[in-house]
Amino acid sequence: MPEQSNDYRVVVFGAGGVGKSSLVLRFVKGTFRDTYIPTVEDTYRQVISCDKSVCTLQITDTTGSHQFPAMQRLSISKGHAFILVYSITSRQSLEELKPIYQQILAIKSSVESIPIMLVGNKSDETAQREVETKVGETQAAAWKCAFMETSAKTNSNVKELFQELLALEKKRDMSLSIDGKRSGKQKRADKLKGKCVVM
Repeated sequence: MPEQSNDYRVVVFGAGGVGKSSLVLRFVKGTFRDTYIPTVEDTYRQVISCDKSVCTLQITDTTGSHQFPAMQRLSISKGHAFILVYSITSRQSLEELKPIYQQILAIKSSVESIPIMLVGNKSDETAQREVETKVGETQAAAWKCAFMETSAKTNSNVKELFQELLALEKKRDMSLSIDGKRSGKQKRADKLKGKCVVM
């Protein structure tokens, strides 16, 4: 691919405990853990085929704490796409995304062409809901980004989230194959069309 690295970098931001690692692990490994282990920074890689060649979907799972502002700035400057996660059970976690969004805006200078998803995680915990779906949708509209509610626990909308994020990328023709039952012929057809398919 001319003038593009073979890595497509997606950065996941959000307050501590909203389920960033759970979403990423559910997507990459298909697993879910009930225990909370704070993250400093982890990177996961998934090979995808893209524009008739192989590239790597690199997902950076960032810390929920504010102790590492330099790491946060570096992640933003290197990122191609962003997932901003809050928990539907915590209004505060949505508030904590506002300075992160502002920082993305400051570093990237415009978010018009950058894929950003606002994600309300823990959608299975309806009894504890503090943030109504409408509130998330309104915030996403104000930020001109896409919106989705997910549950890493029940695996609701997890693959769809990454599918949607890649579909927002306009500079490359990218997508995930979310039904794993594609035939070899279909995979080849996708490759010829310049689509990205999880290998």
